[in-house]
Amino acid sequence: MSHLPAELGYAETHEWVRTEADGTLTIGITDHAQDALGDIVFVELPETGRVLEAGQVCAMIESVKTASDIHAPVAGEIVAINDRVSEAPEAVNEAPYDAWLFRMRPEPDAQPALLDAEAYRKLID
Repeated sequence: MSHLPAELGYAETHEWVRTEADGTLTIGITDHAQDALGDIVFVELPETGRVLEAGQVCAMIESVKTASDIHAPVAGEIVAINDRVSEAPEAVNEAPYDAWLFRMRPEPDAQPALLDAEAYRKLID
């Protein structure tokens, strides 16, 4: 059973979300998601400056088995992307909670509907 960092929030679509000190959100995919995907070979990230609705597909991860959409956990603007995962997609397999995909600045008063680690574990078990 994989370790789920308690400080993160989790979307039912298998993204993890960390709230940063400046109010931005860092988003990646969970260990469960990378394990289900298998060897990741390509990551397509959103453009910085793109404004998204909550739940909107904004990125894609391809593995040797399949492709999977990544969803915005909240309405807001993309403020940074992690070029490292584009150049070395296997980093997501190796360390899914370190290999973040993008950062967002949520719209004022936008709160992502996230599960805590315990609720996410129940979802994936």
